Amino acid sequence: MDYVVLAFYLLLSLAGLVSLIFGLPGNFIILGASVLYGWYGGFREITVRVIIILVVLALAGELIEFILGVLGAKKYESSNRAIAGSIVFGIVGGIMGAPFFFGIGAVIGAFAGAFAGAILMELTQGKKMDEAIKSGWGTFLGRVAGTISKGAVGIAMIAITVVAVLKN
Repeated sequence: MDYVVLAFYLLLSLAGLVSLIFGLPGNFIILGASVLYGWYGGFREITVRVIIILVVLALAGELIEFILGVLGAKKYESSNRAIAGSIVFGIVGGIMGAPFFFGIGAVIGAFAGAFAGAILMELTQGKKMDEAIKSGWGTFLGRVAGTISKGAVGIAMIAITVVAVLKN
């Protein structure tokens, strides 16, 4: 086993997990790192079967995140514009917050941006402030649940890859 390559894989995978906070498809970064690791090893440790499982998990993670985000938003009567605003402002907030608190500001910025984006979009549609805040809260909760669930899938993907490597 090449520990340097495994360490590089783990760093790429960690970057994938962190990117989830920004609303980016980090599980596909993990998938890409796994495919690269498999290619490096001639697909002896990371087999095609493992790659297929990881593809299914990455797609499932995206679907779960989307469904939880929409369910959280709809439970609190958010509009489609509020959901879209939440996504866009969440990414912007995460990027703007990244330089603060040793990178932890990205988490705060992403979630604050999602909340603010939903409120702003609801206000532009003529909703009252209390309705807009309720909508923002729903999109925020949906986003948090989706991100946590997608992160759990990402961790499972990393675990599957590491077990496949260590098993062989």
